[in-house]
Amino acid sequence: MAAIATAAGNGAPLVAVRDLAVRFVSRDAAVNAVNGISFDLARGEVLTILGESGSGKSVTLKAMMRLLPEGKSQIAGKVVIDGNDMLRLDAGRLADVRGTAVSMIFQEPMLAFDPVFTIGQQITETIMRHEPVTHEAALKRALDLLELVQIPSAKRRLDAYPHEMSGGMRQRAMIASALSCRPSLLLADEPTTALDATVQIQILLLLRQLQRELGMAVIFVTHDVGVAVEIADRVAVMYAGRFVETGPLAAVIHERRHPYTAGLLASTVHGAMRGQRLETIPGAPPNLANKITGCAFAPRCRHVVDGCRRADVPEFWPAADHMTRCLRAAPTPLAAD
Repeated sequence: MAAIATAAGNGAPLVAVRDLAVRFVSRDAAVNAVNGISFDLARGEVLTILGESGSGKSVTLKAMMRLLPEGKSQIAGKVVIDGNDMLRLDAGRLADVRGTAVSMIFQEPMLAFDPVFTIGQQITETIMRHEPVTHEAALKRALDLLELVQIPSAKRRLDAYPHEMSGGMRQRAMIASALSCRPSLLLADEPTTALDATVQIQILLLLRQLQRELGMAVIFVTHDVGVAVEIADRVAVMYAGRFVETGPLAAVIHERRHPYTAGLLASTVHGAMRGQRLETIPGAPPNLANKITGCAFAPRCRHVVDGCRRADVPEFWPAADHMTRCLRAAPTPLAAD
């Protein structure tokens, strides 16, 4: 399987993922949550993974960090981050890499922070775990980080417990914690979903600003097309555990080739739609515990043909940096099958 192109030029990518697959196994069923995705990511680049709930976006990030329960999940493929083969590191080395080479912002900060320790204690502990610094130096950096993420009265907030802060401030504090050891890669798992629209745009602008200032690469997961437009350099549209379209932001938005991508864009609310009927994607995502033959989107697609259901749809590349898994992008004889 080919990897999606990066904007890195000839340099080695910061992230190289090859044929990543994740399977959850229980006594009742086996669920194939991620089904062989591959991509590269350059230093300083932002990739947004876009798709409905249940498409495999968050599972992908957790698999890259090896945060999935080992007894119930099976991970195959290869994930290399800043030279570290993540799926083959021992527990000690993995703990060293988390927070330094790669860090993660979670969807719900109240679950990410320990409620019985202050924000300052938790950020300071993270810094001292990874770097040989004194408590005073770590505390000073924690203060600098809270100021960097624009938390008001930052010095006072060092002594605040998570429940004493608003949702927006907790999210900023989580970003500060994730950045505390200067990671090369930041994974963001829908970090603005639980916030109101005004705070959401503030967090997005802050993340984009910090990404540029610190030179980080970012993988940002979302179901919101508007969020992707605000932050992405490249977009990977995910459906049923696979990337069905990838490319630069402008190409995916304005030259979309997959019906699922078109459906996501058409079902997005924006200011110019006042008085218009909102389009929806019919049906529901497939049950990934069942075997899927052909294109997983075929039961919901208005352009489906017989060939879509008979066999797995390969990757087609309408441009060197734009991929889609749709027969409509194939040569005419194949598309008309």
